[in-house]
Amino acid sequence: MIRKASAATEQSGHEPRLYRVVADKIQVLIQDESIGAGERLPSERDLAAKLSVSRASLREAILALELGGVVEVRGGSGVYISEQVQEPDVPEVGPGPFEVLSARRLIEPEVAAIAARVATDGAIDTILKAALEMEKHHADQSSNERADREFHLSIARATGNSALVGTVEYLWDQRGRLWHRLKEHFQTEELRHVTLTDHRDILEAIAAHDPAAARKAMRAHLERVTRTFSRG
Repeated sequence: MIRKASAATEQSGHEPRLYRVVADKIQVLIQDESIGAGERLPSERDLAAKLSVSRASLREAILALELGGVVEVRGGSGVYISEQVQEPDVPEVGPGPFEVLSARRLIEPEVAAIAARVATDGAIDTILKAALEMEKHHADQSSNERADREFHLSIARATGNSALVGTVEYLWDQRGRLWHRLKEHFQTEELRHVTLTDHRDILEAIAAHDPAAARKAMRAHLERVTRTFSRG
């Protein structure tokens, strides 16, 4: 099951992403322990310990296996081997979501701090408009996602630094299929509400021209998202 995926990675001429490596380990374990179709994998905690990997890396690998049709993630029940899987190829789907979040936690708090120092009234109005769009479309996933992206990009544009705008845009464009599958598993109305509150805190700090508060609010937001997606 695993050899085909590894060969494809070797032929592509680049180092495999960590979730691909962990996904390979999971498939080896499935074979070695003869876990059959329809059977449940060990819990995330046990599987992470067994494979000596972090829970975040394991979660990304399971999402990749789900996209490849190897497993089914059943909320509140566990992860099960899919029926009728024949040598699946685990897809290469860009950086893992926790990898992207780690980069965003390094960069976006400082971007928010700079925006708080230099943002014009017009730039703040643009950030506010994006926040209001998120609130207006909080129940519409597609529209909410676009408004969320615009909120963060508007903060970057408020810095007046095109390199920072390009960096934030690049990070947001890395939120690919693994990210969206992870969000599907964890997004709730309560979490959407908390995100809106986070964004209001960030906006208020920028509007008050308080760099320390803006940095803190953005970091708190991204750390909360990471914790939410990491919870077991």
